[in-house]
Amino acid sequence: MDKSLTLFLAEDDPVDRNLFVEAVREIDAAIQCRTVNDGEAAMDFLTNPENEVPDFIFLDLRMPKIGGEKCLELIRQDLRLKDVPVIIFTTTQEVAISKNLMTLGASHFMSKPTDIDDIYFQISHVLNDNWR
Repeated sequence: MDKSLTLFLAEDDPVDRNLFVEAVREIDAAIQCRTVNDGEAAMDFLTNPENEVPDFIFLDLRMPKIGGEKCLELIRQDLRLKDVPVIIFTTTQEVAISKNLMTLGASHFMSKPTDIDDIYFQISHVLNDNWR
């Protein structure tokens, strides 16, 4: 990759957070990962003007305090964040939910794999499709 990327992940499950970060490190050690464990912390970080806007935002759909759908709505309303690709990182495979999230501005969906190789492949695919 030509430029160092910053990825932001809001995920309440520590195992899924660790798998994500490990996979990103394998893709490119220069990629920076910022993680939080709930939607409220995500919005606090993302809307703080002192924090750099990430290149990609990955949101778990079902998180405590503020869910991923509400986070997506708030992100799309924020002038600093509205153009950042938001990838829904979830176990949900319901078509109706996916369609609604696309309407709200989701850029992509990733199933939560349990294997680091699968998550490596999925993150690589998302980054290659969106970062050129």
